[in-house]
Amino acid sequence: MTRSPRQALERPFKVLGIQQIAIGGPDKTRLQKLWVDMLGLEVTGSFKSERENVDEDICAMGVGPFKVEVDLMQPLDPDKKPAVHATPLNHVGLWIDDLPKAVEWLTAQGVRFAPGGIRKGAAGFDICFLHPKASEEFPIAGEGVLIELVQAPPEVVSAFARLASSAA
Repeated sequence: MTRSPRQALERPFKVLGIQQIAIGGPDKTRLQKLWVDMLGLEVTGSFKSERENVDEDICAMGVGPFKVEVDLMQPLDPDKKPAVHATPLNHVGLWIDDLPKAVEWLTAQGVRFAPGGIRKGAAGFDICFLHPKASEEFPIAGEGVLIELVQAPPEVVSAFARLASSAA
């Protein structure tokens, strides 16, 4: 069997699954009406950051290691960047089993990251973002989509490993 160049890459990390989706709007109370009042998601926390220009409610669907976070976001200042409300589906978050290795390897492959590096995210996990637009120096990016990489805690890593081994 011949392996394609894509299959030949040895990644030192795994994408385990969806950690979150983030939805932005000019007024998060309108987002709450659908996601909390109508669809029944639970508000599990909130986060405000001047640096990120965001006021968000952290909601959840599902339970345990397979819980998916749904962030409902509005800007603190609609005229400042980042404009968390300008793209209604702001970003997708992916659980990563080894975030530092992922960042190192992806950077070496030419993937462009957004400024800020690895840092604590709204839900307390280490995070970083893949830039939505490529550059000459870093020709691989999200092609218009902001992608958050999230360090999975040990219980999520082991739950996905158990799921993978039972499916094999």
